[in-house]
Amino acid sequence: MTCPDTDLLHSLSAELSQRLKDLMDQALLGFIRPNSVSQFAQHASELANFREAMAQKNSNDDIEFLRSFREFIPTTNYDPYRPFIAKFFATPCKESDVQNMFAPGLPYCLAVSSTTSGKAPKTFPIYQPAPHLLHHPLYLSLRHSEGSILSPSSLSFGQALKMDFEDGHSSKVLPVCSVTVGFLRMQMNWHVEHDKDRIDLWVPGRTDPYAISLVKSYRAFFILNALFALADRRVTTIRFLFASVFVNFLQYVEDEWPLLIDCIEKGIIPDMENLDHFRESLEKHFTPNPLRAAELREIGPPGMQGWAVRVWPDLKKFIGITGGPAAASIPKVTHILGPSVVMQAPCYGSSECYIAMPYFNGDPNTDFKVVPIDGVTEYLDVHSNEPSERVLSAWELVTGGHYEPVLTTRNGLWRYRIGDVVTVKGFAPDDGLPVINYLHRRDGSLGLAYGSTCTESQLTNAIVSASTRWIGQIIDFTIVADDRDTPVTYGYLVEIGGEIGKDAKVATQQTFEALMTNNEYHMAFWQGRARKPTIRVVERGTFTEYRRQKCDKTNVSMGQVKVPIVLSDPSFKEWFLQNVIMEL
Repeated sequence: MTCPDTDLLHSLSAELSQRLKDLMDQALLGFIRPNSVSQFAQHASELANFREAMAQKNSNDDIEFLRSFREFIPTTNYDPYRPFIAKFFATPCKESDVQNMFAPGLPYCLAVSSTTSGKAPKTFPIYQPAPHLLHHPLYLSLRHSEGSILSPSSLSFGQALKMDFEDGHSSKVLPVCSVTVGFLRMQMNWHVEHDKDRIDLWVPGRTDPYAISLVKSYRAFFILNALFALADRRVTTIRFLFASVFVNFLQYVEDEWPLLIDCIEKGIIPDMENLDHFRESLEKHFTPNPLRAAELREIGPPGMQGWAVRVWPDLKKFIGITGGPAAASIPKVTHILGPSVVMQAPCYGSSECYIAMPYFNGDPNTDFKVVPIDGVTEYLDVHSNEPSERVLSAWELVTGGHYEPVLTTRNGLWRYRIGDVVTVKGFAPDDGLPVINYLHRRDGSLGLAYGSTCTESQLTNAIVSASTRWIGQIIDFTIVADDRDTPVTYGYLVEIGGEIGKDAKVATQQTFEALMTNNEYHMAFWQGRARKPTIRVVERGTFTEYRRQKCDKTNVSMGQVKVPIVLSDPSFKEWFLQNVIMEL
């Protein structure tokens, strides 16, 4: 049976189900066999029952090994891994202390999560894949493209951990960085120790010279990327991890337009903070181009529909996440790109694991095919009424079901819960692998009095719909607990690009009506335990400044900072409220 308007299967045949089971079993064995001898697997209390079971059985029997895994490995969160990861941060850190910590050997880097909560980011050791997998499309952020690629990549890192080898003389540096930066360094063989040796490098097909990737100033990083990208007429692909960061980039272009055009005309690098030791390298790559400057002056700064295609006539593709927190930026992005540019998402995943690839026989913005390359994904049914949550395998899923992914990874995580909720759209006809859509965070709702909650997707859809119709072109938004009155309610903080609609105050009622479709909220409202949401507008540039401050406080890559749909950090809440300019 096939779903309408797609080649996806609604359910699996017995034959395809068995093929999928065989594929997942082999992939799972490929991860858990080598990782079962790691320090974590040998000593973590969560795996004690698994170790005991395998001690009483033939550990070389694959069937028994898999059966014991599924029977005795519980789901895990970050807590069991924390004391083992802490050993990488010890001073001194010796090779023998961290060898085979989660997987065989030593990690290439420690990936830092792009946290949206007020909590400290999590870190995860990333081990280098086998050479034949390193350039797999799942890991490859940029594939070959005709023309140039605009893809700002920050290789800077906030922390480098020194690990001493046993000879007592040599050591290895482990950068603490985003997972995308770690894989880019692996793929290009760009070790941290030799960053300065590559300062004059410019990779063919990229709009940005290598030196820009090492700039640590948030503002300078984006302005320099804009400068070199505007000077290059040959751009065919634009890639930002989040579409909302592209909007951030466009704000810098708009704000600094006269400066950027003047620099292109004269071939000069603008004066900016923390640029001294990169300036000479950048100046070698930048020459006067009065013809391009004149062309750009005639086009003008970002504003008109299809502006990007006017600036880059060969532009064909935009790659970036447009779901979750980035959904609010879609109208702005599509307006600037115009109808001729194809949009698609990058891979779906997290700092813990690359999970799925865009499914091009469906909607490449929202449809992802789960592949067992970086880890094996199992699932928890979020609507299950069972007293204890049963972990489901891929062949046990039901089309339309809502599930939380559970990851067992190449990097040594065991049935790790990531807190996302996805829905199964169907199964790929060639191999039976599930194709999913991301919905929202499982714990990403702002609880009101007595437990009335709305999901992230409901909160997002409500404000995006209201903004499109009544407020204006939304740049970004977040939600805080509005406790100025009782009971507490959802307090939207939005940034608008351009003029605010003359009937903008209607948006509050429309947002309220959208939230009332949530049964819990509806009941709480009529029982007096909830009230209508509020909408306040913040100054232009507020969310750009939030990202800059977030980068300064964490090791998160400049292009990887997420704005939380629900903001829980009290200091940032206070800061956002100081930037409010009006209430609808």
